[in-house]
Amino acid sequence: MFRPARCGACLLLVALLAGCAQLPSLQGRRQSTALQHTQDTVLGRAFTPLVRQHPGKSGVIALAAGPAAFATRLWLVRTAQRSLDVQSYIWHDDVAGTLLFDAVRRAAQRGVRVRLLLDDNEAGDLDGVLAALAAQPNIQVRLFNPFLHRHWRFLDYVTDFQRLNRRMHNKSFTADNQATIIGGRNIGDEYFGGGQDFLFVDLDVMAIGPVVKTVSHDFDRYWSSASAYPVGCILPPAGPGAIAALESHAAQARSEPVGQAYLKTLARLRLPEQLRDHRAPFEWAVTHMVSDDPAKGLGQAPPNELMAAKLERILGTPKHEMQLVSPYFVPTAAGARYFEDLARRGVKVTILTNSLEATDVAVVHAGYAKWRKPLLRAGVRLFEMKREFSTPQPRYRNLTGRSASSLHAKTISVDRSRIFIGSFNFDPRSATLNTEMGFVIDSADMARAIPEALGGSVLVRAYRVRLSPQGKLQWVEHKGKKIVVYDTEPGTSFWLRLGVDTLSALPIDWML
Repeated sequence: MFRPARCGACLLLVALLAGCAQLPSLQGRRQSTALQHTQDTVLGRAFTPLVRQHPGKSGVIALAAGPAAFATRLWLVRTAQRSLDVQSYIWHDDVAGTLLFDAVRRAAQRGVRVRLLLDDNEAGDLDGVLAALAAQPNIQVRLFNPFLHRHWRFLDYVTDFQRLNRRMHNKSFTADNQATIIGGRNIGDEYFGGGQDFLFVDLDVMAIGPVVKTVSHDFDRYWSSASAYPVGCILPPAGPGAIAALESHAAQARSEPVGQAYLKTLARLRLPEQLRDHRAPFEWAVTHMVSDDPAKGLGQAPPNELMAAKLERILGTPKHEMQLVSPYFVPTAAGARYFEDLARRGVKVTILTNSLEATDVAVVHAGYAKWRKPLLRAGVRLFEMKREFSTPQPRYRNLTGRSASSLHAKTISVDRSRIFIGSFNFDPRSATLNTEMGFVIDSADMARAIPEALGGSVLVRAYRVRLSPQGKLQWVEHKGKKIVVYDTEPGTSFWLRLGVDTLSALPIDWML
């Protein structure tokens, strides 16, 4: 029987419990900044002569293949001699995450200063690991916008939803202030092709040169921000056997087929040999680091310091062509008008996002689906990535497995002359709630090649969305020489489509 008084008492108790907890003071928090003058490190000696040959430009390498993206990170950790500054939205406690945690711990043991800054939205399962790492010499760990109730997180949402709804979506991985990796990948097997049932088509960029110092400065901003709390203020101390457990977990990860495949990829990594032979495959270009003001994590960033405004200033208005790749594409009315106006002015606008069958967040698809017809009527070209089941290449047999894949890369290419690569999705959450970062690279070669490098011809890997003569949506699939046309979203059920249609009618775009 429903008892209003009892339910009201329970809600009051929940509110009181949540209200009793307050974030600790940051007074006395240790201050630190990126280490300078690291030219005498192994990485510095390898990269400094190359940078001097290209004044004003940074060297960039696209990391499209997941296994190579993981191996490059592991190589940077193992090669670093002075510092590691790592920022991530997600860090899973799986094979990839465990191997990197272990490599970071070993780096600290040999004297490398390590700073880990993780968003706390999905870090709850890592409490023991993070506390253990933070207790080691040379390692500092901070959580961005932390939850105080580690197991009953909904209690924090009751009284602090406005803060906790804002997350740090940035990803950067910087070694010795000499080389950095930024892009769309979090730390986890699904982002690196690690034998999961669901994998992501993703993209990172490794960079050397002046942009690295900019990334390090930006890391310092976030590290010292009002949202970054030392784990010692939030988590209980690590138990006496925590490090031994971490070492055992790492040994097990190395013995697993996926772990062995990761290490084989590292052994085959070409970059160290290319550097020794003076054949490093960098693209040299003026590269701008773009990021949100970390005050956005508290809703206090000025509008002109938001990522969307900065991207608009740097990328400029497309004159001929714009290619946008975004796994979560929620244009809203204003964004839809922007793309429609471009198309009507003769700009060739092409947008690639996930199909309903491929997305890992169906509710976000609801914020996109209602804008397809207006965009198509204006002349915008829409492609939706299929949920592919890929057979692995022989060298990655224990990595890719036979798994479904989904788009996770985020890029914007303008007039085939400059390109953005980073963490920013074209949706309201990235624009107004989460903090984001990325690079704008003034390179015609990368602006032309990268949208195609996400996995081959878009006609093979994606459905072309079009309007029928009657004005209804159709999905066109190319299967070799055969063309198949679908009148409903491929690979989906009636109930899933009904759910998306229902959500599309609700005013929830601001949360997506």
